[in-house]
Amino acid sequence: MSESEVVEKPESEKVEKPESEEVDKQQVLKPGVAHIKQEFLLKDYKPQIVTEFLPDSLKEKLQANESTADAENNDESSEPPAKKIKLKGRNKRRPFEKKPEDADKLCPSIRMERECTFAGRCRFSHDIKAFCEGKPEDLGKTCYMFETFGKCPYGLTCRYGSQHISKDYENVVNKELWEKKSKDFESMNLLPKDLQKLLWKKKYDFTKANKICSQVLNLLEKKRKDQEKNQKSNKTNTENVSSGENSDRDADGMASVDAQVPLSSESSEAKSNNEIPKSTLDTEGVTMTSGCVTDEDLIKLRPKEVKLIDFSNKLYLAPLTTVGNLPFRRICKEYGADITCGEMALSTNLLQGQQSEWALLKRHPSEDLFGVQICGGFPDSMTRCGQLLQETINVDFIDINCGCPIDMIYKKGEGCALMARSGKFEQVVRSMISVLDIPLTVKMRTGVFSSKSIAHNLTPKLRNWGVSMVTVHGRSREQRYTRLADWDYIQRCCQSGKPMPFFGNGDVLSYEDYNNYREKSGVDGIMIARGALIKPWIFKEIKDQQHWDISANERFDMLKSFTNYGLTHWGSDQQGVDNVRRFLLEWLSFLNRYIPVGVLERLPQKINERPPHYQGRNDLETLLSSGNCGDWVKISEMLLGPVKSDFKFLPKHKANAYQ
Repeated sequence: MSESEVVEKPESEKVEKPESEEVDKQQVLKPGVAHIKQEFLLKDYKPQIVTEFLPDSLKEKLQANESTADAENNDESSEPPAKKIKLKGRNKRRPFEKKPEDADKLCPSIRMERECTFAGRCRFSHDIKAFCEGKPEDLGKTCYMFETFGKCPYGLTCRYGSQHISKDYENVVNKELWEKKSKDFESMNLLPKDLQKLLWKKKYDFTKANKICSQVLNLLEKKRKDQEKNQKSNKTNTENVSSGENSDRDADGMASVDAQVPLSSESSEAKSNNEIPKSTLDTEGVTMTSGCVTDEDLIKLRPKEVKLIDFSNKLYLAPLTTVGNLPFRRICKEYGADITCGEMALSTNLLQGQQSEWALLKRHPSEDLFGVQICGGFPDSMTRCGQLLQETINVDFIDINCGCPIDMIYKKGEGCALMARSGKFEQVVRSMISVLDIPLTVKMRTGVFSSKSIAHNLTPKLRNWGVSMVTVHGRSREQRYTRLADWDYIQRCCQSGKPMPFFGNGDVLSYEDYNNYREKSGVDGIMIARGALIKPWIFKEIKDQQHWDISANERFDMLKSFTNYGLTHWGSDQQGVDNVRRFLLEWLSFLNRYIPVGVLERLPQKINERPPHYQGRNDLETLLSSGNCGDWVKISEMLLGPVKSDFKFLPKHKANAYQ
């Protein structure tokens, strides 16, 4: 068609898109916002503050925030608006539920049908009838442990006890089922009372660790002094050579012909044959150092074999504080995780025999490749801790935490701070490797500050020190989670540490992310953290290489499994149920960020894209996608029964309090 044949339509015939469509499209295509299909968007949604389960202190702040905002809207003055409270980051000084007095609890010995060794001095209640009559109404009619194992170890204290407590206040047992299933009930790596007493009284034998630590420190000190001596001698030789050259120059500044040193017969012959004289190659009396080979003359290799683990091509669930508990790890194992690791435990607390810290080391039989992560900043405590764990628990590898950004840890020289203390870092690593016969791994960040990355300098050192595998999280301590992980830098670290196995970590939420980052960086595997919290089935998607449009019912069944595993792990008494509920709510603060595949307009979902307000394909899907803390409590009530009238909850990581 020629230009003369082009006829412009009159203004009246032009089709104009409604303004609302253009606005909606702009909202969907806005950077940092996930692309949701138009039919699921809540276009006229207005958030309403919900403070039902929030602590009173936060309620007052939010209400004051709202009243200030209303006053500013009505105020026509030119004063700048007051700064609003933003619910983001990490909640500190969170309120915890007050535990009941010991006198109101049933004696643990009575609960386990044993004789109390404290007799009249016991601080717990021994009146079974009064305890049972004073118990609140059961939270449910079915006890998971009684139905699964044939016996509920929590007996009379169980909050679902009507199924197995007789009228005579006795705990009913299905002996046939209990004989078959009792072995599956116990977790591994429990803290025996006799061991705890030894740690309390500081009578555990750490002779081995103390000896090794002392030897390593002395040898490293000797090595440091030798290096300083060599540097001084090299500096002196350089000065002598330069002064000799100056003396051999004439007044014109040119080298004198008479000053040339005659070649020996050996040198002359070598020169004629284009060879290097033997005298030049003679290194007698000089120690040449090159990596792990050079250090063998100082720090002897142990005669015993170290267990080898093939880490390559395995899916690694990251050690996650608070939310990476044993029930959650069981869920991830069912979805295909290959490597699991316990939550970060402090070495000093483990050495003191703290029950709460040792609980972080528990292992389920389904965790076939399991490690524990410990945090510390000093070689003596870390070496003792390594010996203690080596001798007392069942574990496949031990991981050193060099990535924890928390101020309390950092100020002690632990976690991320250990990266900047390379001298102490070497002492810790070498001492622990000498006391262990299982692999030692390290997880760290790019560095402390965003402007100065140091991980690439540490990876070759860690390789030479004998570390079995290193994981680098592609953010600095300063960044926390505010920016995308730097996979270009992870690639650099990977190359500098070869041939040591190397894992990368950061921003993997789909199998496309996994494939892209692995190909881009050349790592041996990827550690998955927040991606697993948001969608634990990511391991299945990676192995199947496809998106799974998991239904709301399937997700709810997953939560049922979590609560059942939680009751087995933490207990079905009041304290156990409270723990299960708290950890479930913590997990839901991440799980609600998942956007169903069928709701997304563009795949895959990105970890840095927040969803606009939308509704699911059914009521349950909408409920599971809610960012309102009150809805999370409602989900917990559907699984565990009603909460107390004074129940309060504030998640560790701040979430929206609006519905």
